[in-house]
Amino acid sequence: MNIGYLAQIPDYKSLTVREVLKTAFGKLIQTELRLQEMEHEMAQEFTPIDLQRLMDEYGILQDEFILNGGYEMEAQLDRIASGLNITHLLEQTFAALSGGEKTKVGLGLSLLRNPDLLLLDEPTNHLDLEAIEWLGYLNDYKGTIILISHDRYFLDEVVTKVLEMEDGEVQLFHTNFSGYVKEKEEKLLREFQEYQEQQRKIKKMKEAIKRLRDWANRSNPPSAALHKRATNMQRALDRIEKLDRPKIDVKKMAIDFDAGDRSGKDVIVLEGVSKSCGTRNLFNEVNMLVQFKERTAIVGDNGTGKSTLLKMILKEVGTDRGVIKVGSNVKMGYLSQHVFQDFADEQVIDVFRSEVVVNEREARHILAKFLFYGPAVFRKVNQLSGGERMRLRLAQLMYQDINLLILDEPTNHLDIDSCEVLEEALEQFNGTILAVSHDRYFLNKIFTKTYWLQNGRLHHFEGNYDWAKGKLAQSVSKPIVSKVVIDKTIPPKATKVGKTKTEEIERKIEQIESDISDLKQRLEKESELELLQKIFQEIEVRESERDQLYALLDEVV
Repeated sequence: MNIGYLAQIPDYKSLTVREVLKTAFGKLIQTELRLQEMEHEMAQEFTPIDLQRLMDEYGILQDEFILNGGYEMEAQLDRIASGLNITHLLEQTFAALSGGEKTKVGLGLSLLRNPDLLLLDEPTNHLDLEAIEWLGYLNDYKGTIILISHDRYFLDEVVTKVLEMEDGEVQLFHTNFSGYVKEKEEKLLREFQEYQEQQRKIKKMKEAIKRLRDWANRSNPPSAALHKRATNMQRALDRIEKLDRPKIDVKKMAIDFDAGDRSGKDVIVLEGVSKSCGTRNLFNEVNMLVQFKERTAIVGDNGTGKSTLLKMILKEVGTDRGVIKVGSNVKMGYLSQHVFQDFADEQVIDVFRSEVVVNEREARHILAKFLFYGPAVFRKVNQLSGGERMRLRLAQLMYQDINLLILDEPTNHLDIDSCEVLEEALEQFNGTILAVSHDRYFLNKIFTKTYWLQNGRLHHFEGNYDWAKGKLAQSVSKPIVSKVVIDKTIPPKATKVGKTKTEEIERKIEQIESDISDLKQRLEKESELELLQKIFQEIEVRESERDQLYALLDEVV
């Protein structure tokens, strides 16, 4: 079996990206060279018999070349390069690429090799939104794919089986990610019901054994028959294979962001901001407005300047032109995707206490909420994984006086459970959130306002990622009237009657969201199976009502 593994990227020092990708066609290229040699040989003088033998050999080799896609090599290479958005890198040397760019080239190389078994470890981690969505191409892949990913949308689009690894055991689910979540909940409820039923049976048997022995001892003389019945029942009880109590409460981070004093209405204002990097113009005369309690996302392809925009707001990078204003009483908390690079040799607890003033006992108690237990708090930061560093930074932010959270790819290194906990905490945060992310699930769930950075312009949409994507596609073919600050491709203004209806729907959605949140809190505290089932059913009903209202809202606006 031919196996391809994304992480196995040799150091192609002197080759260009195109030459690296062409190594996927090693055998075909050798065949092509041999065909060219034979074409040259056929131009020489041969006896008719030798020429016929050479032509027969050429025909067989050419048929093999065509059958294996020899004349489609360049088209395949261009298709993969275009999909991964690395066409502009094809003539650059591989050694000059960034880590993320090398990963994209490595993924392209794996796909071009077309192995029987393709192993992918977090393939979407360094990809931008366009490349991630293009990876739906894997649905047409003729070989077998085994992948590890925390990207929930990607898992739903690509996988048909889920292997869950938990507590040293592996369980198989024949479905995609959303189906796996549903099946697992149903399985847990079923196991919990079976466990409770067995516990009731065991309790009744123990009570019966106790009564039989009590009656036997009270008899005068003691009843041997009753003792024998009690002994037989005890043997039957001992033979029962005891079911383990299902683990409904999995250890998760305990995040609870409390906003500090509220800020002014206008939190961040960008007016006519431009920025270049060397000879490259990142963006030109862009405007942005972030107001109190808004959930605002900045999206766009890699290299468009999203993280630079955040650093300009944080005053880490200056503007070439334009003004950036930060509102009154704004207290920022920043989560970088390259967190704690300057604290490599320091211990987790010391790094935490460098920004949160608490004693060691309290620090250990807080860090335990973020899954740093016991001696783990004394580990060096350079021993932590990317996800662990994210958790440590989130622990610091939770205990700081902030009312504006600035997040740069916050879900990149978190597992799915941690992503869900973070999302729940952000939904409860009573301040303002500004984030850069490529996580489509995260973008759609949390953010109600989207700025799309594309071709040096900042497009503004009053909606989540899916809404923005649809509106951006519609606006691409429209002529640009002027080089204005904010692209006015927002949902059209409603009439007075429509606006009233929209507000009514939004109020209902807000109430349902509040009800769902309350139900989920009850779910965490409840242990009775029947009540758990009722709460699950009620949550599903309320979520269905919410989805219907969202669909109605789309029709109204």
